[in-house]
Amino acid sequence: MVSEWWQLVLTIVISYFCGNISFARMIAAYKRDDITKLGSGNPGATNILRNYGFKFGVLNLLLDMLKAYVPAMCAYFIFDKSLVMLYIAGISSMVGHIIPVVWKFQGGKGISSMMGIFLAANPLATVIAVLVGAVIWAIFEYGSVVSFLCVSSLSVIEGLRIKEILETSDRKIVSLILFGIFVFTFYAHRKNIERLLLGRENKAHLIKKTKKKLKTKTR
Repeated sequence: MVSEWWQLVLTIVISYFCGNISFARMIAAYKRDDITKLGSGNPGATNILRNYGFKFGVLNLLLDMLKAYVPAMCAYFIFDKSLVMLYIAGISSMVGHIIPVVWKFQGGKGISSMMGIFLAANPLATVIAVLVGAVIWAIFEYGSVVSFLCVSSLSVIEGLRIKEILETSDRKIVSLILFGIFVFTFYAHRKNIERLLLGRENKAHLIKKTKKKLKTKTR
């Protein structure tokens, strides 16, 4: 996996601080706002979508994906195409997004970062999951439900895939990381789960935001 312990530590630390970059806060600052005081208060792509529309929501989504994708791919190629290091770097960035020391541990939900990890590991499955998720989101308008479906399906797909391509020791490590991604996602969404059970979950109107964007372009 790695020849020196310090290489592993350096990968984790750098990836973690990449995850600390808060693009949602940057976008809100550009709008002269504080995203933590708007909507749900969550510094993530869904709250940006609710408050600033389709364009900024998608921009935030892509940037948050990149801050996990880039460290994961760098680790993959630096360490001789190691899928283990890809996932270590990826989950470190995701943890940095959810629990950022720079922002007093007040981070986002980690879904965009999670998608960045899986995009690096399995691009085709991730693209399909995103497209299916967008359709489900458009129908039911609950971003949190889409998050649960995406992380669950991609974790299962990757769990099955690594059984065929990794040796036993590496497979165990990646399986633990996949479980960690799953647990962190549900932990970050614990309040959403509570609101869903109580019927109080906030909706994010993807179709309305998209139509609004298209109307703006045609004017």
